Amino acid sequence: MSITAYIKEIGRGKEGARSLSQAQAYDLISQVLDGRVTDLEVGAFAMAMRIKGESTAELTGFLDAVQERCIPLHPPAPMVVLPSYNGARKLPNLTALLALLLAQDGVPVLVHGPARDPGRVTTAEIFHDLGLPVAHDATDIAHAWARHDPVFITTEALCPPLARLLDARWVIGLRNPGHTVAKLIDPTRGGAALRVCNYTHPEYGQALAAFLQHTAANAMLLRGTEGEPVADPRRLPKLDVFLRGVMRPDLSLAAQEGVLTELPVLPRATDAATTALYIQSVISGEKPAPSPLAQQAECLHRALQAWSQTHDKEMSA
Repeated sequence: MSITAYIKEIGRGKEGARSLSQAQAYDLISQVLDGRVTDLEVGAFAMAMRIKGESTAELTGFLDAVQERCIPLHPPAPMVVLPSYNGARKLPNLTALLALLLAQDGVPVLVHGPARDPGRVTTAEIFHDLGLPVAHDATDIAHAWARHDPVFITTEALCPPLARLLDARWVIGLRNPGHTVAKLIDPTRGGAALRVCNYTHPEYGQALAAFLQHTAANAMLLRGTEGEPVADPRRLPKLDVFLRGVMRPDLSLAAQEGVLTELPVLPRATDAATTALYIQSVISGEKPAPSPLAQQAECLHRALQAWSQTHDKEMSA
């Protein structure tokens, strides 16, 4: 059916709008992703959802449709997925540093996001300056993992229809549900990925926690640094770990409280070249990693180990 009926449901304003079922949300965004709707309809959909906000059922339907259109990945071991869609503004973008801290201990790491973003420093640019692999397809990703390198792939290569939906932002001037879904992608389609999901506003954190529980996800949820999936290098945020949708306090970390007595040595500029040099100095051991990032990496390691142990027990039962 046309998405007009769906827009009528979600477009009645903040108080009058009704949420779609999971199946309806799946159908709506499938038509959008496949180009079976007009630009005007895409704009109406984006505006209506921006005002209403996504329900758990809608996010689930949207994500199902997007993941079906992603290139499928089969990591050699449980991997960590870092969605990088915001880039740096005031603080250096250290998503690549977190990726390297994990990869140097043998964890397959996939980072995905845009190649460039006006006014921000993207992780893709930092990967390029570090000489780290930027993949074009699943084969490139497999080769990078075989070398124990973290790997970056653009959204355009990972899921071309989603990239087109994200680009609507530059015409409409607003984010749309594609931006939320992009940060929830599991390219293994529910198989072997631990996603690092970040939010910028507390209400989004609550919505994402409900979504992770509903979908039995394996994930870390945190308030990211300027929208990136990495801990603030100055102060550890709360890190909530979910395994199969169950929040695990034993694997999670509380936020750092109190007055900061020491600040990490960070680069003075946020451009890609300066950030890459800083990251290289940390990985080489010349400079210490900021404690919050080291703690985040260790927290992810413990989560992966617990996940693996649970899986092994179930297989032997």
